[in-house]
Amino acid sequence: MVQNISDMFHAQSVAVVGASANPDKMGHTILHNIIAGGYRGMIFPVNPRGGDILGYPSYPSIVDIPHPVDLVVIVVPAPFVPDIIEQAGRINVKGIIIITGGFREIGNDALDAEVMNLARGYGIPVVGPNCQGVNYTPNKLCASWPLITAKGPIAVISQSGTIGAAISMWAEKDEIGISAFVSLGNRSDVSEIDLMYFFAEDEETRCIALNIEGVSDGKRFIDCIRKIADVKPIIVLKPGRSPEGQRAAESHTKAIGGDDAVFDALCRQFNLIRAYDLDEFYDLCKLAAFISSPMGNNLAVITSSGGSGILAVDAAVENGLKIPKLSDESISKLKEILPSQCVISNPLDLTGDALADRYSDALEVLRSDCTFDTFLVIFGDPIPDTAEVFLELMEKSEKKFIVSYLGGGDVEESEKNALHRISIPVFPTPERAVKAISAIQKYYERKDEKKDEV
Repeated sequence: MVQNISDMFHAQSVAVVGASANPDKMGHTILHNIIAGGYRGMIFPVNPRGGDILGYPSYPSIVDIPHPVDLVVIVVPAPFVPDIIEQAGRINVKGIIIITGGFREIGNDALDAEVMNLARGYGIPVVGPNCQGVNYTPNKLCASWPLITAKGPIAVISQSGTIGAAISMWAEKDEIGISAFVSLGNRSDVSEIDLMYFFAEDEETRCIALNIEGVSDGKRFIDCIRKIADVKPIIVLKPGRSPEGQRAAESHTKAIGGDDAVFDALCRQFNLIRAYDLDEFYDLCKLAAFISSPMGNNLAVITSSGGSGILAVDAAVENGLKIPKLSDESISKLKEILPSQCVISNPLDLTGDALADRYSDALEVLRSDCTFDTFLVIFGDPIPDTAEVFLELMEKSEKKFIVSYLGGGDVEESEKNALHRISIPVFPTPERAVKAISAIQKYYERKDEKKDEV
């Protein structure tokens, strides 16, 4: 494992080499995001022209900074990077992020090797080059873009800066948040393996979202996932499943993707949760962030939309979940409290005029039904006060509650975020909810099977 990788995330001072007052420059964006993100450590812009940049005095070089520097973010042209690494080594910097491109990804292997040899000689871990930076929300350190400040349970490790940024932005918009976003870039030094080890021990992280186009070191990767995949869920999105996609991945960042069937078998053997598209990647991260124990296979569906309930049932059966019948006792109690137009079965159709109180009444009955492990609650159309439905239930019951909210317009948007704030995951369609439930449940089943084998 790369030495002192923790110090990068917990840096108490940051220098931005290539900081700029010009809003069109990347050196301006990085410095601005560090400041706007609320970073509480010391901030040192570095620019040979001098002067104040965004309200901070700049320095001609990092060796001129009169305070210890923990982290250096480099945003200058590639030929100047070796000199900066040399300076960083002389002042005992603890970590370096190289945003700059122009290295191995364009065939400039010699410069890449020179930079890495210098950094390793000083024992300094390097993220990048050719990367989108690092954001660690527990330290309010957004040395990256876009500016993400919402602290949450998902650590995003991504070879694609755009994919990592998309997951982070969705998590912020949904008021789930992230613990970190790390863009791997060329991963010439710090790799996905080093980062997985770090986040496996990070108390702020509940699940790891891993987007890679190929494995940097097969033996170390297997050794890593063997140790940590059952510590925290690892959700993997690896494009390049087709031969054409694999060739595209290899030309993108010179990643060697390998045989996808072999990688798929690796995921099953070591209990990685594999996503096959970007929506699924986010869905699985969301559910893994909120659910930290087995859900069970017996699903109850409660809905105000009969059609959506049927979609959920079809998806459940197709994904290995069971849709048991309601117990006689539950049927009897539900008939006493629900209007006559409700369809009392599984799915339980509360019909289109249902409001939050009808859901509360129904779930109060069903939470005691031992037939069910998990509840998929579908809100169709604008239904306010949905978070209130679950507050008391969560105190009384250890059952798992998952929501699909659709057709609700502006009300849906506000209710979705209110539900996320109380740790109820919300999905835009019943099918996506069911697929996520099935995948995460299988993760916990495999985890339990491994325990039994020991």
